[in-house]
Order: sequence, then C-alpha cells, then structure tokens
Amino acid sequence: MKKIIILLVAALLIAAYFALDLHRYLTLDGLKAGLGQFETWRTSSPLLVGLLFFAAYVLVTALSLPGAVIMTLAAGALFGLLGGTVIVSFASAMGGTLAFLTSRYLLRDAIQQRFGERLKAINDGMARDGALYLFTLRLVPVFPFFLVNLLMGLTPIRTRTYYWVSQLGMLAGTLVYVNAGTQLAKLTSLSGILSPGLLLSFALLGIFPLLAKQLMNYLQRRRVYAKWHRPKQFDRNLIVIGAGAAGLVTSYIAAAVKAKVTLIEAHKMGGDCLNYGCVPSKAIIKSARIAHQMRHGEHYGLENTMPAFSFRKVMARVHDVIRTVEPHDSVERYTELGVEVLQGYARILDPWTVEVTLNDGGTQVLTTRSIVIATGAQPFVPPLPGLDEVGYVTSDTLWDEFAKLDAPPARLVVLGGGPIGCELAQSFARLGSRVTQVEKGTRIMVREDEEVSALARDALARDGVAVLTGHTALRCEREGARKFIVVEHGGVEQRIEFDALLCAVGRVARLSGYGLEELGIETKRTVATNDYLETLYPNIYAAGDVAGPYQFTHIAAHQAWYAAVNALFGDFKKFKVDYSVVPWATFIEPEVARVGLNEQDAREKGIAYEVTKYGIDDLDRAIADGNAHGFVKVLTVPGKDRILGVTIVGEHAGDLLAEFVLAIKHGLGLNKILGTIHTYPTMAEANKYAAGEWKRAHAPQRVLAWLSRYHAWRRG
Repeated sequence: MKKIIILLVAALLIAAYFALDLHRYLTLDGLKAGLGQFETWRTSSPLLVGLLFFAAYVLVTALSLPGAVIMTLAAGALFGLLGGTVIVSFASAMGGTLAFLTSRYLLRDAIQQRFGERLKAINDGMARDGALYLFTLRLVPVFPFFLVNLLMGLTPIRTRTYYWVSQLGMLAGTLVYVNAGTQLAKLTSLSGILSPGLLLSFALLGIFPLLAKQLMNYLQRRRVYAKWHRPKQFDRNLIVIGAGAAGLVTSYIAAAVKAKVTLIEAHKMGGDCLNYGCVPSKAIIKSARIAHQMRHGEHYGLENTMPAFSFRKVMARVHDVIRTVEPHDSVERYTELGVEVLQGYARILDPWTVEVTLNDGGTQVLTTRSIVIATGAQPFVPPLPGLDEVGYVTSDTLWDEFAKLDAPPARLVVLGGGPIGCELAQSFARLGSRVTQVEKGTRIMVREDEEVSALARDALARDGVAVLTGHTALRCEREGARKFIVVEHGGVEQRIEFDALLCAVGRVARLSGYGLEELGIETKRTVATNDYLETLYPNIYAAGDVAGPYQFTHIAAHQAWYAAVNALFGDFKKFKVDYSVVPWATFIEPEVARVGLNEQDAREKGIAYEVTKYGIDDLDRAIADGNAHGFVKVLTVPGKDRILGVTIVGEHAGDLLAEFVLAIKHGLGLNKILGTIHTYPTMAEANKYAAGEWKRAHAPQRVLAWLSRYHAWRRG
C-alpha cells in the first residue's frame, strides 16, 4: 500500500507538471522571458526565493523531470556563480538521493528477486567499488544523471555513500552550467555550453578515477613485490603445483597455447579424483549395486540370489578401474601434450622461483612468470580421543587398507553424513557390512532440501544402514581386541562396537610445505584469492579444492581455465570466475543431483519462487526398468518459466541434470524444454514432463474457457 501511495503521489505531481504547462518555464526561451520577474522576486525576498528555488530544484530532480539543466542556468543568473553553485550542488545531490531511494524502495527487491543470480557480479562489484563507479559517472555530465539515480537505486551501494559521492562528483559539471547561467544573455542554445573541447575534458575527467585505480593497483603491486628481486628472464611461462584435476587442466591449456609449462606432482598423477575419490568410489558403488540387484532378483521377475563373491576381487576390480583410467592422467600423456612433468615436492621461494625436491633425488630451482597452486585437499580427521589407538581409515586410505581384507568389515562405523559418507555407507552395507552412520547434525546431506535428506536416509535404512543423526562422537575406546566409539545423543552416551572406522567428515585444503606462509599468502581454510583466482601476489594463482569455494572435480577443471588464461594473458585481459551455474550429484541409490537453487537456499536468500514437481514413478521407462521412484523438482520465477534451480532424485539423476544445467546457463526456460523432442522411452523424458507440469499449472484458463465455447458453437 505504501508503494502504491508513493507511485500515485509521484504520478499526480508529474501529471500536474505537464497539465499546468510548467515545463514551458524550463526551456531556454522560457527562462530568458521570465528572468526579469524572477529577479524582481529575488530582490524583494532573497531568502524566500532562494528556499523556494532550492525546494523546486529538489522536486524536479527527485521526480526525474526534464528541466534540471535550465534550473542550473537559472541559479547562475539569479544567484551568481558562488550562490548558484552552492544551491544547485546541495539541491541536486538531495534530489538525486530522493530519486535513488524511491527507485530502491519501489523496484530493487523485485529486480533482485527476478534477476538476483545474474546481477550477482554487478552487486559484488558495487559492494567493492561502487563509490568509484558512481564518481566516474558523476564526472561526465553527458551521461543522464536521472538514469544514474534510478539505476543506482537497484544496487547495494549505501545511501550515505551515494549522497556524498554525488555531491562531490557533480560539482565540476555544476560549476560549468552555473557559470554559463551567469552569462545567460549571451547564451543562444544549450549546445553552446559544452564545446567539443569541454566534452573531451569531461570525458578525460571521468576516465581519471579509473586510471587512478590502475595506478593504485600498480603501487600496491610494487609494495607487495618490494622485498623480492624479480629475475630479468624466466625459465618457464608457468609452473603448476599439483597434478589433480585443476593442475592437469591448467597445464594442458598452457601447453595448448604453446607456453612453456612445468607440472610438479609429489605423489600420484590424477590427484584425489582418480586415485581415492570419484573413480574408485564409483567402481565400488557399481559392484555393490549389482550385489543388491541379485538379492532382489524377484523385483525383475527373477529368483532372489545371495551373491557369492570374493571381497578381494571386488577391491582388485576397483584398482583395475583406476589403472585403466590412469593413462588419461599419466606423465607420458602430458609429456606428449607438451607439458614438462617433474615428480617431486615443490616449494615457492619467492613470487617467481620454485624449488623442486625430486623424488629420485636432487633438486631443481626454476624461475617462472606465473605460478598456479593446485595442491587439492585431503580428508579431515577429527581430534577424537583414542582415535589413533583404535585405528581408522579415510576415503583416501580405505582402498589400500580394505584391499588386504578377505571380507568387508563385519561392523563398519562411518563418521559423517555428507555425500562421501552416504555413498560409502550404502555401498558397504550392500556388500555385507553392518554399517552404522554417525552424523552430528539433525539430518544427513544437509545441503539438500529436507525431503531429499529424508529420502536419502530412508534409502540407506532400507539397505541396512543404521543412520544416527544428532549424535556427537565423543571418544574411541579399546578393550583388548575390541574397539568402540562413544557417541552422545540427548545427554545419553552410547558405545558402538566396530571392526573398522571410516572418517568421512569433510576435506581440508593442502596448505603446508609449499612456502605460502613465508610469502605471506593468506591461508585459513583455503588459499585466499580474489575473483580472478589471484593470491596476494598477482602472478600467483590458486585453483581447485585448495582455493574453494566448492570441492568438486568439475569445478576444479572449470577454475583451471580461468587460472591458466589469467596467468598467461592477464596483462591484456582478466576473467572473473563464473560460479553462476554449479551442478553436483551424490551417487547413492537413488541418485541425488542438483543445480542452482533448492528451496532452502531460496528461503535463506529471500528469493521468491514457484515449485513444479514431477514424480518419476509415473515415467514409462522408469517403470519398465523397475526404478519408478524419485522426482524432478524445478524452482522457477513466480509466473515465469525461467529456471532458478533443479533437484532430481532418481536413477541417472546426475545424467538427467545436464539438460537443466544447459538451460540455466543459456537462459532457456521450461517452455523450450517442453518444445524439445525427447526420445521415447527414456529417463530424459522426465525433464519434459516436469516442464509439462509447469505449463499445465500456468494454462490460460480464461482463454481455454472461450475456446470451449467456441468449439461448442462449432458443433452447432
């Protein structure tokens, strides 16, 4: 109601302005014709005329009415250079701020809700450098100031900052126009005020803050590098530390553009994903799923069969899969691509020098123009008393440790309810372990919506996993050969006996031993970087898990492009990392995949949304495959088909998500998906049917009612 009242008042004032033909006074001819009368009024009541003029100027600028330029001239003619400048300077800043606040109150929330994700980069830039951008615009009077007022109101710049920057930034233009007003009799047109030379001067003045910013950046770089001696020439264009996903892609791109690049890896090529994460975990998930299907053969019209298998062979297959994929990330392959690969430990001595302690003995010291830190992350081991005494495995070590076993652990405790913990808990339960999963939080997979967490918990429970949420691990105890973990829930302690304990409570960046502390590079949970992945030193970058904010292989590869291009070509053009569309999946059964916002994210951010949901239990292919469970849930802008986010639960959810990732990335709405032919019968039809559900909910009922009457008339 308040917004409606403000709009009505503004509309009435604007209507009155034109209805009363007041705009005739705010032309050059009108000003000249009425100047004598204005002068008479000013002579008789200078204070009152000054205040009325001030109020009128504020009102004109607040309502974004045409005529502010004429009023500025009038101020010069009536009050002189000094008086006119003071009045106009404060009145224009106040009026502009009122227009700014009106735009903010009436429009900002709606605009941010509708385009919030797309405007994120602008919002971040305004929060960081808004005053500089505004000052630059205010220095160039050619740019319509009323547009500046209205558009800036949509951004997060602070009102106080907006006012004082406007007050200062408009002063130069105000002086020019007020001075012209003092010579009003000689003025024949507004175009005569700003000569081409003066326009160029203003343009240069507007560029000055940007040049000043570049100068400040240059001085900051000099200060950062002051204590280091920069080599006159370099051995390499780029050195990459770490051969995981981020390091491999970075070095590949560098070699592809013919840069001289060295990749340094102390342990295994391929990093965590190949050796400990994505590849081995998916291999064991597949074996566990086959075992599960054999036990439930009757679901497919077959006999239930208790799978007989050698656990050693299952683990051997995991290692066979790793060895099969290994050549993709091997030293030989990257050497053929033009990357120099050194196997050893890297330490950064100064911003351009890296010392490599080679695995086979010896040391190399290399100079380079740029460095990319891609050292990845490792499992976090909680500081539980007694943990070392009872022994434990992590998602890194279990593949070698469990490969020594003849059978899966009879009693397995999994600490952690995130994606890794859930995937491995379900897999080992299906392979015959009695699994207890301990999660401190109130639910597992806490980043997903509550209904998704509940479905995941039910799925694990059906496979025999005892999921203990709200349980805090206190300590581990040993009694001879017996091992226990003590957990607390609701003030009551419980002892759980186990044969093996898997720590899967998260991963932490590898930060130690690379010389970062000595260089003064900030390292808390990750290496601190800016939007371009630069560290404290503009020629040292970080990418992948060590940089955050996401710990996904595909994000590491995504960041690698920015790290490589900025490191090699940043002197010409730098690119900010784009995190606007980030997909991920958890490979339990049923799979959980997501891109963009889910409901809990939207609520936390205050973003309005509609939910469209299609149950996969109604999909022909899912019914035929015996996988008729799960759903496709799409969040859209209210009343629009623009997609804010998608969550899919079901068979091949990670694969089905790709269509929505593409749609969000390129601004394609649900109508486009609905209008696309999907092969029948496939799981991908679920995406089309979800779009159909949205269309049905937004069908134009009035038009359909008229069509019903039309067809009835046609039938006679």
